[in-house]
Amino acid sequence: MFMRLEQPSPAVAGRDDVLPTPSNAEECNPDGMRRLSAARMRAVFVTGSLSFGGAERHAITVMNRLAQRRHECHAVYVKNDADDLVDRLRGVETVRCLNATGYFDMRAVRSLAAHISSINPSVIVAANPYALMYSWLALRLSHLPVPLIVTYHSTRLLGVKEWLQMIIYRLFFWTSDCSIFVCARQKRHWMRRGAFSRRNEVIYNGVDTEEFRNDCSAQRRKRLRSRFGFRDTDYVIGISALLRPEKNHVQLVDAVARLRGLEISARVLMIGDGEMRETIEARARELGVGDDIAITGLLQDVRPCIAACDVMVLCSVTEAFSLAAIEAMALRKPVIHSDVGGAAEMIFPGQNGFLYPVGDTGALVGRLAALADAAVARRMGDNARAVVETRFSEKTMVDHYEKVLLDICGKITPAEARSIS
Repeated sequence: MFMRLEQPSPAVAGRDDVLPTPSNAEECNPDGMRRLSAARMRAVFVTGSLSFGGAERHAITVMNRLAQRRHECHAVYVKNDADDLVDRLRGVETVRCLNATGYFDMRAVRSLAAHISSINPSVIVAANPYALMYSWLALRLSHLPVPLIVTYHSTRLLGVKEWLQMIIYRLFFWTSDCSIFVCARQKRHWMRRGAFSRRNEVIYNGVDTEEFRNDCSAQRRKRLRSRFGFRDTDYVIGISALLRPEKNHVQLVDAVARLRGLEISARVLMIGDGEMRETIEARARELGVGDDIAITGLLQDVRPCIAACDVMVLCSVTEAFSLAAIEAMALRKPVIHSDVGGAAEMIFPGQNGFLYPVGDTGALVGRLAALADAAVARRMGDNARAVVETRFSEKTMVDHYEKVLLDICGKITPAEARSIS
């Protein structure tokens, strides 16, 4: 499947951004591609799919924002498992699905190689090792001397199969131009295990602080809660994550049962859906808290549901640097996070939330009980917003990506171009 977007897509509903069109100064080469200035790059972004997931959403955000800055971006995804996020692409030149069948599809590799040759990019950015494998092989078939970058969004490998795959993936890391990790702890973890490139960077995830702003009125919050059967006086604990085993939602079910035993009117709003739904619902019924837990299903916009909560939780047994956590923080919610990945780089205990040891339900209950005090939760929520504004804004993230990518493909930054014009 291939789409060429001849004109930039309309801006996201509710946003005032108007994406720029190519200027007259950016004429086309004989092959139909735009002739780029010294401060502009042509980037191909490759993901495993465009289904719901942190790495995919991250890639789309970086593409969209670089396109707004007049860089030429092309999107490629390997498998057509689902294309839930295609409509979020804004201003990219082309979108292509390789329609790979099975884990490895040589036909898809050849298709990507031909696509790369037709684009002649300044740089290729692969999201996670699976997309890196396809990008690396396709680049070799194309015989183009194009820099290859991998962004890595995981920390822990959950099974023997993944460890065996990583043995092979390391070869692609070693011969890539740059690895970009999402937190310092993750970078140290993988460099000790031999997953690194010629250059290695840390770029924290970021969120749009204008889009993620809590403007929810008390009346609207009350209506949102009532939709899920919650009262305005309930202590609503949210978790925004796909219902997968590693996200450990069952632990939150256990925790809310204990909180109810402490006479705290705790309720849980699980924002998402997934394979663990039946297991979670069965555990809730077993503990007698089935009516205290609501599951929203998959949502395009999670902001209203987060706004309806008092606190947000991540119980994950593995996480690199949670985008869901900083989205919640931007919406002025304190976050309780298992101490995995880069959690300690975003959560400052007692200030904007709490950390707790992975799997320790007693510690989780204690942290949740502390934030049942509404005044404490509000104070920490305000602090959480301040942390995002100063450290984890989307603009800061995209500035860093733009600088690294331009440097790697030998171009100057727009600021440098302005200084010599």
